[in-house]
Amino acid sequence: MKKVIALAMVAVISLSACGSDSSDAVDTTVAEAEAPAEAVAGDIVAVASGTEGFATLVAAVTAAGLVETLQGAGPFTVFAPNDAAFAALPAGLLDKLLLPENLAVLTSILTYHVVSGKIMSTDVMAGDAPSVEGSTIALGTTDGVQVNDATVIAADVEASNGVIHVIDKVLVPPTVDLASL
Repeated sequence: MKKVIALAMVAVISLSACGSDSSDAVDTTVAEAEAPAEAVAGDIVAVASGTEGFATLVAAVTAAGLVETLQGAGPFTVFAPNDAAFAALPAGLLDKLLLPENLAVLTSILTYHVVSGKIMSTDVMAGDAPSVEGSTIALGTTDGVQVNDATVIAADVEASNGVIHVIDKVLVPPTVDLASL
């Protein structure tokens, strides 16, 4: 279950595919401190699984059956919500998303966090980027890097098949109606 959540986070992080000059405001030291030294040697799922703060993401990615996808060649950019971001969801929502009957919704949410290509924080530019889910995400660079209404709190966690940027909120694509769960 933890691997599924990690893959979901990787998918979320992969949604940014633009560049910006104001990305030096992003705290890359946090990502380096949280990521194991051998992080680049592993794929996105391995890095997320071995990094503190991604247990919920790894579990969601595993539940959604996205582990193999996120272990693929890529490259991927994943805007990965940390455990605190998942904990901030309305009470009971995460449990509902993890139910087998909500697999399609969970998959949509997780893949909304992923963008094709490896986009480092210094390459992010303000504008819309297509997510793997199919909808676009809005990238901003006004005060660090923002993805929709989330903020990148740790950037450039490298993996062999892409990069992870840690975000402080779970993104929900416009195609998903959480009230229907």
